[in-house]
Amino acid sequence: MVGMPLNDMPWWRWRANVRSALHMLSDPVFHQECWVPELPGYGDVTDAVYRLVEDTWLDNWSADKYLGTIFRDAQEASLVDVAVLRVLRIMHQVGPDAPVIAYLQHHGWPEAVRAAREAHVRLATNDGEDPDTPPGSLDELAAALHSV
Repeated sequence: MVGMPLNDMPWWRWRANVRSALHMLSDPVFHQECWVPELPGYGDVTDAVYRLVEDTWLDNWSADKYLGTIFRDAQEASLVDVAVLRVLRIMHQVGPDAPVIAYLQHHGWPEAVRAAREAHVRLATNDGEDPDTPPGSLDELAAALHSV
């Protein structure tokens, strides 16, 4: 998220957290290369879900509530809502402390990844970034969040 404009959205820090979570959730190569071997600095599925919903309460209400503050348009909000619902459904079924492999083997995981990918692509594109860049580490996210 190096190229993400930092001052054009009022709650850009929340947007950065949501984008980081969606980016990680949406990348099967990342899952295999970072989450499965538990590489330090990338968290896990639970950590990504927490970043997705922690400040936004997207687990309790629609992303439409944040149009103009976190999300640029209704399509972004709609795509994020779908991704949140898919991922949370799996989290509730396998448990927040389940190993990464339990998520990856869940029958609904491919659909959750697809929904996260659609949301990630829309948000990254709207921020002028390449959605195919590999996800950054949590340290990179923290640096971006503290850069302004």
